[in-house]
Amino acid sequence: MNNNPLEYKIACEEDEFQQIYTLNYQTFVEEIPQHEENENHILVDKFHDENTYVIAKADKEVVGMIAVRSKRPFSLDQKLNNLDEYLPVQAVPCEIRLLSVKEEYRSTRVFYQLCDRLVSYCLEHGFTMALISGTVRQLRLYKRMGFLPFAELVGEEEARFQPMYLTRASFENSTKAFQRLMVRKTGAITTQSFLPGPVPRHTRVEDAFKRDATSHRSSSFLHEMEVVREGLRDMTGTNHVQVAVGTGTLANDMMAAQLKKLPGKGLILSNGEFGSRLMDHGKRFDLTYHTLEKEWNEHITLEEIETVLQCDPDIKWLWTVHCETSTGYLYNVEEILPLCQKYKVELCIDACSSVGTVPVDFNNVFLASSVSGKGLGSYPGLALIFHREVIEPSDSIPRYLDVGMYACNRSIPYTHSSNLLASLKEALQLIDYDETLKISKKVRRMLADEGFHILGGEDSSPGVITIALNREQCSRQFGDACKSRGILLSYESEYLIKRNWVQVALMGEHNEREVLNAMTILIREYNSMTGTKVVK
Repeated sequence: MNNNPLEYKIACEEDEFQQIYTLNYQTFVEEIPQHEENENHILVDKFHDENTYVIAKADKEVVGMIAVRSKRPFSLDQKLNNLDEYLPVQAVPCEIRLLSVKEEYRSTRVFYQLCDRLVSYCLEHGFTMALISGTVRQLRLYKRMGFLPFAELVGEEEARFQPMYLTRASFENSTKAFQRLMVRKTGAITTQSFLPGPVPRHTRVEDAFKRDATSHRSSSFLHEMEVVREGLRDMTGTNHVQVAVGTGTLANDMMAAQLKKLPGKGLILSNGEFGSRLMDHGKRFDLTYHTLEKEWNEHITLEEIETVLQCDPDIKWLWTVHCETSTGYLYNVEEILPLCQKYKVELCIDACSSVGTVPVDFNNVFLASSVSGKGLGSYPGLALIFHREVIEPSDSIPRYLDVGMYACNRSIPYTHSSNLLASLKEALQLIDYDETLKISKKVRRMLADEGFHILGGEDSSPGVITIALNREQCSRQFGDACKSRGILLSYESEYLIKRNWVQVALMGEHNEREVLNAMTILIREYNSMTGTKVVK
């Protein structure tokens, strides 16, 4: 048996359908004598054109499948004359057919994962119950998954089947026990991260990081640094960018050191944790500045900003976060920039959570900061400083914080990491704003439909979705419960615990199907924790 992680998906490729025909034959001709043998050893289901197949793949091999269709009559309609009499009046049924897992995978999580994805599919399409003719050979397994029997046995003597149905509630009730069983069989649960850092990475990024380290003085490193800087300039529209070994905090310290050299005062905006941190950066560098502070996630209007700029003509720079990671609030820098230009104020941006997550344009921005992790989808460890003007070295700034030192040395004044640079180079080629936005909208809609209170709306960052729990629910308990199911949410920061918030961060590499399946588990875990459906 292949030990690589399995992929679960909706079948769509011709090779996958050919393997489905073969697996169908092996199961329902050779193993369960339900159909006649044929020399081709393939079996195309009579409802093939109406079926949607959820499959499990090990590399390119289809190792499990389950089919669902919604068009009546179902196969059970042909076996039970009074099928509707067994179903609730308001039921919206679909039919599950052709459940098959290759023998060597039957003592693994494949069956559970296929059903989990099937439930997600049914919920997405509005079905309330799934019907199945369950082979009597696997009744214990079906019941363990939450399938409930009804009516009498059907089929021929050598191939007997039990009519059964699966509802969301019955699947949820059985999930925990089945999960414990599968953990004992297969070991630890595979985790899926929705943290804002470190973020999930594409295999190409991980492979690049694993290459042998090279000297930061070598010609190959110099070339790779130029390629990365050019890529960063192209995607942000900036004139200059420097790359340092460090974090977003370092990048913001480097910006503060440059602001110290500007005459006049500044204005710092804050409506969340990271706006407050910019104020702290300014304080530590003894900058002179006003603050415009609001409650967390409360909108700061252009009129309010303009009022402050009008009241003090000595204000020469404005510093704000772009994406306030603590809430998901996304400042409209496209509107703030013209206002700054009107009053001859330099705009500076902390863009640590927005570069790579949403399109940005730093062409007329004085200074901006970001990082190699988060939205760019690489490993943490590289600090990025974007600047509009040429910056010369200054002996009044500590060497490691001096942007001019980096600019004069092609961004390599000191020891650098070839592994981090190589992985960032790969990550820059994988940015997909549209995909991130599409997944984020689906997650927001899915959670909102279940009654969760989500901060902000579609004008918030697609990379940070903040859920405010009710007072009677504990965010730490909920986060811990999701973690036990392999869903890693952002909830352990002190500022999130204090407000009883949890966050789903969609930065880095994410697969839409896997994300939506994870949200189904998140919703199920919440309902299980509270004992009731989320109240809308």
